[in-house]
Amino acid sequence: MSDEKFDIPEELASATLPTLLTAESTIRFRCHKGISCFNDCCRAADITLAPYDVLRLQRRLGMNSEQFLKNHTVPFQLERDGVPGIKLRTDNEGACLFLDPEKGCTVYEDRPTVCRYYPVGLLAMRRKDSSVAEQQYSLVVEEHCKGHEEDRELTVAEYRKEQGVEEYDEFNREWYELILKKRSGGPGVGKPNEMSLQLFFMASFNFDMFRKFVLSDNFKRTYDLPQQTYDELEQNDEALIKFGYRFMRQVLFAEMTIPEQKDAWDRRVQERKAVWQARAEAEIARRNAEMEKAMREETLGEECNTDSCGDRD
Repeated sequence: MSDEKFDIPEELASATLPTLLTAESTIRFRCHKGISCFNDCCRAADITLAPYDVLRLQRRLGMNSEQFLKNHTVPFQLERDGVPGIKLRTDNEGACLFLDPEKGCTVYEDRPTVCRYYPVGLLAMRRKDSSVAEQQYSLVVEEHCKGHEEDRELTVAEYRKEQGVEEYDEFNREWYELILKKRSGGPGVGKPNEMSLQLFFMASFNFDMFRKFVLSDNFKRTYDLPQQTYDELEQNDEALIKFGYRFMRQVLFAEMTIPEQKDAWDRRVQERKAVWQARAEAEIARRNAEMEKAMREETLGEECNTDSCGDRD
């Protein structure tokens, strides 16, 4: 399997490709409170968050999206075209803010995907001759971790079930595929504009803002969706996340995943014409003002460039 060629998301790539594992591969690992390295991995936390991670933590903390993003995350670029991502905020020494020195993780039941998988690495990859992303795994072996020395063997599939990652993967998989598609598409996909990047961030992480966006009158005038769908998006966070993936495919890759109203395109054209006309008129006014100022300075002198100078006899 190590000889097969894959496209790997840039943020997951390394100089040396790790040995790939399947769900049936066997690993040796056990982590528990009595182990000497307990909590060491949390003291140097570098945790990239996926959408379902954010939702679970936001619910756990009883915060809205703005509060959670401000207090517990830091932004970074997922890949070279500026696609935005977020990481868990740490203290000045790099320790996870949810770490209790005695009790360990204080949000354990809702811990992020990366934490659940450790020391297994999740890799969403695509063969060069395929358009379908595949889920593969690798084993992360760090010097401080003594869990690899424990006398317990189990398959990756058994470990995934034990750590409760299946639900997280269900809701995050399409998001990983979006990032992979953007990266592997190269110049053919094109660099997203600033508005597309903002929409990607909103749909991925700021669920409160995204919900207001899709329930707005302007959105409903643009997209042809049944009222039942809007009712579900208003009440169901998981449905909102999955709808966000559909929306991002449309925004980033022009895939018609959400039907538009028949007159939506004509209306957008008319609205943009009005914006372009307003901008053109503003630019003409600006240039006329600059020309008038230049003519006044040339006629009356540079020190007199306002109407208060009056006429000079």
